[in-house]
Amino acid sequence: MVVTVLKPIFAEAASQLVNTTSQFPGTVLIKKEHWVVDAKSLLGVLALSLQPGQEVEITSDEGEEVFKALFELNIFEQK
Repeated sequence: MVVTVLKPIFAEAASQLVNTTSQFPGTVLIKKEHWVVDAKSLLGVLALSLQPGQEVEITSDEGEEVFKALFELNIFEQK
């Protein structure tokens, strides 16, 4: 699913993102340009340096529950 970043994802927002995705046993990946990182990895999420307005693709084998939880964080919006 392609989403738009709503706020910079550093420290607190990155921690919330990682904690949320870690609640699900399956794989959750974030793709930005040629970079693909595990959304459960704080270092990986920080390395993407996500800024407002950027579009990223999030994939998960967990279904819609993951996306619902991520949208509740108000970090991303569906494109």
